[in-house]
Amino acid sequence: MTSDYTEVFQDTEAVEKYESVTYAPDSYATRINERQRDYLRSLVRREFEGQHPPVQHDFACGTGRAIRTLHGLVREAHGYDTSAEMMAKAAEVGSRAYWHQVPTDGPVPTPVAAGFPAIVTIFRLLLNVHETIRDRALAFAAKALPHRGSGLLVVENHGNAGSVRHLRARRHRGRRWFAELSHEEVAALLDRHGFEIVERRGFSMLTPSLHDNRLARLADAAAQRLPGTDGYAVNVLYTARRVHA
Repeated sequence: MTSDYTEVFQDTEAVEKYESVTYAPDSYATRINERQRDYLRSLVRREFEGQHPPVQHDFACGTGRAIRTLHGLVREAHGYDTSAEMMAKAAEVGSRAYWHQVPTDGPVPTPVAAGFPAIVTIFRLLLNVHETIRDRALAFAAKALPHRGSGLLVVENHGNAGSVRHLRARRHRGRRWFAELSHEEVAALLDRHGFEIVERRGFSMLTPSLHDNRLARLADAAAQRLPGTDGYAVNVLYTARRVHA
């Protein structure tokens, strides 16, 4: 998926496939989502303890998976996307939020003024778009989190260049659907927009092709408990705070 994301997801069949096939029960994506959900809910409880519940701004919200992840832990949620069809599906499957369609280009969208603290989530976007769109997303996050005390940013990289997935890079070089980012590239992107990574967590060492192998899944589950393995995970979440303008 590249910058034609909006065009692709104007097709309701494509939206339905994304929600019911990519995230089918017991699929690779669903298993990772379940692990992310446990982590994110613990993160919000820990980081916002003793404060008002945060407001969530979910950029490139798609069908609202990150919004559903934090149901009950935020005081309100706002989903922003270029595809009206994706947001309609999000509402249909029970994602509770205010929906905001944003343009694909032009001035950086302005987050709804909903107060602080806030948590900005950007999931399954970085690999799917050109660098200019990545910068657009992080510029949006910087608007939503103008200073260190504003809250948290959580960004997903679902193609870590330091993982076993990288072994396929040469074979798939030039193919539009294959992309990867290193930890260093993600850190540089965040720094460019005034953010510092304060926590990094990996969620699977496996690629989708290994998902159905029972022994591989058992080994993957065990690896999650070992310190330092997040550096080699295929799917990684980076939690960051604003440190400079």
